[in-house]
Amino acid sequence: MEILDSLLVVLMVIIFLGIFSQWLAWRFRMPAIVIMSIVGLLVGPVFGLINPEASLGELFSPLISLAVAIILFEGSLNLDFREVKTFSKPLTHIVTLGAFIAWIAGSLAAHYLAGLSLEVAFIIGGLFIVTGPTVILPLLRQAKLKSRPAAILKWEGIVVDPFGALLAVFAYEFIKFAGGTITLEEFLLFFGASIFATLLGVGVGWGQGKMLERGMIPEYLKAPVLFAVVLLVFVVSDLVMHETGLLAVTAMGIMMANMHIASINDIRHFKENISVLLISTIFVMLTASLQAETLLAIFDWRIIVFVAAMLFVVRPLSIWVSTIGTDLHWKEKTLIGWIAPRGIVALTVSGYFAGVLTENGYQDADILTALTFALVFSTVVFHGFSIGWLAKKLDLAASDRPGVLIVGGTEFSAKLGESLKNDGVETLIVDSSWEHLRFARKLGIPTYRGDILSEQTEYSLDFAPYPVMIAATETDAYNALISSNFIPEIGREMLFQTAPYRADKEDYHPSLGGIVLFDEQADIYSLNSRIVRGHVIRKTTLTDKFTEDDYFKTRPDKSLLLYIKREDGSVQFWAPKRKLTLKAGDTLVSLAPPVKEMEKAQERISSMKNQ
Repeated sequence: MEILDSLLVVLMVIIFLGIFSQWLAWRFRMPAIVIMSIVGLLVGPVFGLINPEASLGELFSPLISLAVAIILFEGSLNLDFREVKTFSKPLTHIVTLGAFIAWIAGSLAAHYLAGLSLEVAFIIGGLFIVTGPTVILPLLRQAKLKSRPAAILKWEGIVVDPFGALLAVFAYEFIKFAGGTITLEEFLLFFGASIFATLLGVGVGWGQGKMLERGMIPEYLKAPVLFAVVLLVFVVSDLVMHETGLLAVTAMGIMMANMHIASINDIRHFKENISVLLISTIFVMLTASLQAETLLAIFDWRIIVFVAAMLFVVRPLSIWVSTIGTDLHWKEKTLIGWIAPRGIVALTVSGYFAGVLTENGYQDADILTALTFALVFSTVVFHGFSIGWLAKKLDLAASDRPGVLIVGGTEFSAKLGESLKNDGVETLIVDSSWEHLRFARKLGIPTYRGDILSEQTEYSLDFAPYPVMIAATETDAYNALISSNFIPEIGREMLFQTAPYRADKEDYHPSLGGIVLFDEQADIYSLNSRIVRGHVIRKTTLTDKFTEDDYFKTRPDKSLLLYIKREDGSVQFWAPKRKLTLKAGDTLVSLAPPVKEMEKAQERISSMKNQ
């Protein structure tokens, strides 16, 4: 195993395993954090292939701290206050009263069940209120909840994350003050440092935002400069008092998120990619660095009982009590009261306090690492595997069958939407013109009036049920703009557009647009013209006797394939550059010319109009 002693090789293995775990989780639809944790345990304490903490030495803790700061800042960049207008009251109750209840109840559980002294229990109890973005965001990405419970869990995880660490520091400082180790002035320094961290984050965030708005930073330097400033703010604040850096970067991110900077989306996409890389890497680093003794210690009956109490008593109690008098539905309370995975912040900060408290004579602090890992791993596994199932049982999950959002209110869009709706696919047609949406309204298709690219639409329209988007407006450039804007969020494989009309398809770089639908010549004008001429949507189901070859031999020459409805009810759109395999049970949906009788009727109607 000498090759794995090389620092370069260890770093390569950690990064590769982290990203491979993410891909594996996506491929088999499993919780990513569970896969990352298991992979780290296998290569670390189980088989002893790597030990990142030993290999990195003194760099281990600083690297993790800086990574957590970046992840927390990236998460807070998404905390726009306009998002919470429909659930501000329950959210406020959860992050204040709910966090307090979780601290007190968790501390008592740690004392009476895990056997910790009251002093150590109240320190670690404050830390255990955190459900940070390193664990909650991957879960939300995998579970695809409805927008409201997902947003509440996201906000709670990001806002409470720094406060959990600060609460542990506060409890530690208070214990030292009560024991006469420090003076009142030194104890009050904690509050001063917290206020300083908040003001520092807000001030630097405002300054950075103004520089971005006024073009004082060139485009190619915006993300790198912001990246460097985040690290600077974190380190400066943390030097004043340990763990206040997390509060500073969170305040900075929230400040910038609510300045509504035009270029913030590009920066956010860059930092999302960095965050995925960092989350994957540090989860493997932490679990691979655990000792075998720590793994064995988690099977102590006191630790098992403590973890069970945190899962089934403390968390539900804090949510149900704190949300009394709010409009949170019992289903939402049940889901939020169950989902509370702990992650990187809990592991790293508990490791810090384990060392500090042991040095100060608290011998029971030596089980903090095992206790924290038991809670982290249990919540990651139980919540990771149950969130999707529970959300479906409570009807709080987005539909298993991906909905389709069509941008452009035309006659063809309305007909396509009607066909999809009849096939059980949730469909929404969006257009900025109320008049354009009249075709969809007549057919009973859900509509939304507004510009798909406006900020108002972003915060008033729930995109969660519609992972598939079709840009089908009558303006080629606007379709390309829609595609380039939503590709980072939806992914190119789920974003489609009708063929260009006036513009040559070579005028647009492939990276700007979505997948061209149906046919290279099927622009929105020709599609609408077909509907006006009486073309209808036909559905033909393949069987063992009527095969794919039979269909293509007998279908009308002028028919246009739209999509395939699979036997399981899923839908795949037809595209000229996409090869789709067909089998018995598939239903081919096409836009076909009318039968001869309808063609004659159309001719008679046309001749009467010309007389």
